[in-house]
Amino acid sequence: MVSLQAITFDLDDTLWDNQGVMLKTEEGHYRWLLEALVAWRAKRQEAPLALGYEQGLADYLQRRQAWAQQVPERRGDFTWLRLRALEEQLEAHGLTRSAALLWAAAAMNEFHRLRVQVTPHPEAAGLLSTLAECYQLAAITNGNIHLKRQPLAAYFPVAIAAGELLAPKPDPKPFLTALERLNVVPQRAMHVGDSWQEDVVPAQQLGMHAVWIAQQGDQPLPARVHRIAHVKELPEVIQWLEKRH
Repeated sequence: MVSLQAITFDLDDTLWDNQGVMLKTEEGHYRWLLEALVAWRAKRQEAPLALGYEQGLADYLQRRQAWAQQVPERRGDFTWLRLRALEEQLEAHGLTRSAALLWAAAAMNEFHRLRVQVTPHPEAAGLLSTLAECYQLAAITNGNIHLKRQPLAAYFPVAIAAGELLAPKPDPKPFLTALERLNVVPQRAMHVGDSWQEDVVPAQQLGMHAVWIAQQGDQPLPARVHRIAHVKELPEVIQWLEKRH
């Protein structure tokens, strides 16, 4: 048994609850776009686009899914997919290419403004602050949250956006990239996340310790894998591991 040197964290649904924020962000940035376009075109004395909210949002989703199929290496780069889908949709409804590019970028800026309005678990900041005294910390996420705009950013000198690497989890590349930047071998690192397939399996296969955040789970756990119900229970797992060492 070797002592831990580094701990990597998933973000969404690990350090905060993400479902409500994503719903607000998904709907909010698109509604903002349509309302801004109405005002912009009115100033130019142009008719509104024939693009309603419900129909437009559904079409936007379909275009994102189509882009993910057409360019599979970008399937985890959600910002890229959203930009391409919005640009395509706006052009299809009559905007010039340059206007479509500008308004798609503006909509994504609004997306990111809303996206970072997460509320970390009350214990998260204190937990990370305490852990940072003994371990190197890193974030590994498939999401497209701008971590530098988020209050917990200071605790993660290394932050990996897996989609931007064109290798979303469970691909091992984001884990290996984080370990390389931390200069730590897998056996001396732990990954913490809520997804069995995207967090636990790749970390464990690389030789890392893995902590699975799940309210329920009765299946036998492989070696080096631990289950907790909430991230606030993480210190107990670490203490147990360090005592074994």
